[in-house]
Amino acid sequence: QLQLVESGGGLVQPGGSLRLSCAASGITLEYYTIGWFRQAPGKEREGVSSISSNDGWTEYKDSVRGRFSIYRDNSKNTVYLQMNSLKPEDTGVYYCAAGSAGWGLTESLYIYWGQGTQVTVSS
Repeated sequence: QLQLVESGGGLVQPGGSLRLSCAASGITLEYYTIGWFRQAPGKEREGVSSISSNDGWTEYKDSVRGRFSIYRDNSKNTVYLQMNSLKPEDTGVYYCAAGSAGWGLTESLYIYWGQGTQVTVSS
């Protein structure tokens, strides 16, 4: 059955790092655009980063550019989000999502969603 599973979240101090993983079953992520989104309580879900299905083009929310990086390991059918220099405002539930067409941080591009993993950045 099709499933996206996020992992790697947790509690980290400001300035620390986390690597989130999005592992897939039932679909091959190599052929999908993958996006990472996050949502904090009381706030709308926002796009964080995305990577295209072919050339690996990437996009980042302005506030994370230079700190976060998205990349694939197709042998593991997994997409990662490396998060460095974390800030309290990075706190939220992070979701990975897969879309069969398009590229970017618009939610309408994405069809399949994981359950999310909590990231908390706090001292």
